[in-house]
Amino acid sequence: MSFDLSWQLVLELLLLGSVTGFLAGLLGIGGGMLMVPFLTLLLTHKSFPPDLVIKMAVATSLATICFTSIASVRAHQARGAVRWDVVKLLAPGIIVGGLIGAQIAKALPTTALAVLFAAFIGFSATQMLLNKKPAASRQLPQGTGMLGAGGLIGLLSSLVGAGGAFISVPFMTWCNLPIHNAVGTSAALGFPIAVAGTVGYIVAGWSLHDLPPGALGFLYLPALLVISVASMSTARWGAAAAHRMDMAQLRRMFAVLLYGLAAYMLWNAHQSS
Repeated sequence: MSFDLSWQLVLELLLLGSVTGFLAGLLGIGGGMLMVPFLTLLLTHKSFPPDLVIKMAVATSLATICFTSIASVRAHQARGAVRWDVVKLLAPGIIVGGLIGAQIAKALPTTALAVLFAAFIGFSATQMLLNKKPAASRQLPQGTGMLGAGGLIGLLSSLVGAGGAFISVPFMTWCNLPIHNAVGTSAALGFPIAVAGTVGYIVAGWSLHDLPPGALGFLYLPALLVISVASMSTARWGAAAAHRMDMAQLRRMFAVLLYGLAAYMLWNAHQSS
């Protein structure tokens, strides 16, 4: 399989991975919110097939989480913040939801997927600006309740190429899990989300005939390799910088950037329609 990579594209991917990794460590967010729009822009500029670009960006974003989540889980586990009992209950549903989400994404028109992602990052930006935490009002469900919750987390995460924290952390907090446990457990859930979604997107795109060199289904391997190395290198710098910065002001600035990226994805949807 020929990757046909230019030095310019390698440098652009290195920059993207470095920035998303740093911001993920700095703000405690998944890099997918940044990675998908900018990767969409890069692949569009490289004249990738328009009907594949967003799906490849989402698939590649998910695949990078397979690597970045490991480092995050180790850090949270060292502080005793991961509730593995909760992970075991949610993971089966997450795997099923992630696999189904990839098939839904394949069936969705590019325009619809772009609008869905714009809504996701617009919602995330608003939550970041308001900085509201859901009030704890109930306990974690059991049995089929956790299976269903995991399925929804996996499905939505697979559709937008994110690690699931945008829905799993509020859900667990709402169910009376302390916030540090919710964040640590969400980090552990990122791995099954990423694996299921990545496998789903590979299978969903396997039979397509117009894939560019370096693509494995919807997964773009060169971007995965370069971005993963870069983001894993800079995430720890972001985490260290978080202790020295005014996080409230930084979150407001980042929210504005996310609104801009949401607008770009809506523009991309309009151009594709």
